[in-house]
Amino acid sequence: MTTTQATEVADRTEPDLRELAERAGRDLEDASALEILTWAVDTFGKRFCVTSSMEDAVVAHLASRARPGVDVVFLDTGYHFEETIGTRDAVEAVMDVNVITLTPRQTVAEQDAEFGPKLHDRDPDLCCAMRKVKPLEDGLSSYTAWATGLRRDESPTRANTPVVGWDEKRRKVKVSPIARWTQDDVEAYVAEHGVLTNPLLMDGYGSVGCAPCTRRLLEGEDARAGRWAGRNKTECGIHG
Repeated sequence: MTTTQATEVADRTEPDLRELAERAGRDLEDASALEILTWAVDTFGKRFCVTSSMEDAVVAHLASRARPGVDVVFLDTGYHFEETIGTRDAVEAVMDVNVITLTPRQTVAEQDAEFGPKLHDRDPDLCCAMRKVKPLEDGLSSYTAWATGLRRDESPTRANTPVVGWDEKRRKVKVSPIARWTQDDVEAYVAEHGVLTNPLLMDGYGSVGCAPCTRRLLEGEDARAGRWAGRNKTECGIHG
């Protein structure tokens, strides 16, 4: 992206960005994940980043093919499994990406002191808001567009995820390049390109989040059933 192009992106109004996102969502619906990411990096340059929970590095790997050195934003909530931190460190070491780690305003100990221990058990929505949602909002402030690994097949709440859409909450363009993929597609890409994945995926976990709120799957459960099991909660608040 040239300096002129970067200025044009920065100068776009919210209505312009919303229209751009909605149009791209229609135009790129049948495009490949790499084509979608190439559009994003060509359009937004350094004002575009990828977010990763380090469940796997598929979207980060795809984005590095579209633009080597792309920013990959990771939220270190203070509650992650050791395997998740290890996956982040491995991604940073072996992939052509720039890993940026975000942390909450308070450490876990500071949060415990103010709100009491195990807030995640008593008020998981508040815990997620402080340790995930707010740090991400702050961390995305310098970007115009961000990419996620959301897939439509993961849960009913994600069934209508556009490949490119408007993030109303953060007033940014949101890119979900593998929205149309299935788990088989993910596994095939991982196998073809030797992409790093979180070891917990081979140990009974279908989706990897914070350790206190994530368990192994029972037979027949969908991939996200192990997140906030037994609670009326399916999302942390980042995606709805």
